[in-house]
Amino acid sequence: MALQSLMVPIGTPAPDFDLESVDGTRLALRDVSAPVLLVAFLCNHCPYVRHVEAELGRVTAEFADRGVATVGVCSNDTDAYPEDDAAHLRDQLTRAAWSFPYLLDSSQQVGRAYQAACTPDFFVYDRDRRLAYRGAMDDSSPRNGEPNDGRYLRRALALVLAGEKVPEPHVPSMGCSIKWRQG
Repeated sequence: MALQSLMVPIGTPAPDFDLESVDGTRLALRDVSAPVLLVAFLCNHCPYVRHVEAELGRVTAEFADRGVATVGVCSNDTDAYPEDDAAHLRDQLTRAAWSFPYLLDSSQQVGRAYQAACTPDFFVYDRDRRLAYRGAMDDSSPRNGEPNDGRYLRRALALVLAGEKVPEPHVPSMGCSIKWRQG
């Protein structure tokens, strides 16, 4: 069932994280020195993520040289959704041509701290690591016929890099619900 992202208040500080990547290294929020940070909650099995993954790869590559660090986070319960385990996420990195770290949130604490609700779910943080944008990449979703061009996310990243505010309202992301463990 499709779910929309929660619209976390603009200005909310980036929650801390220290997670293992699918390549076995660790990455913490304090390790990210780029002026702008994009935290993307993703997974391998969701058709909404698969729909945008190639364009997300293009957007993140385009902005990496301009000062945007991207981290992907998978918070799904891999016992219930084994196609979201580390091996499958490594395959997704290759398939989607992603060059950013893909982190495993096996405790699901990071997903809860960010108030991530769906995959994909995008959070852009400014130089002070305050939330500047949360919402959709664009209006596209599987089979709706809208252009998959990443225009909302591209505009948000460009504005935040320039030190400007992203005008509201922000369009919520829509996708598969994060697969939380029981309890």
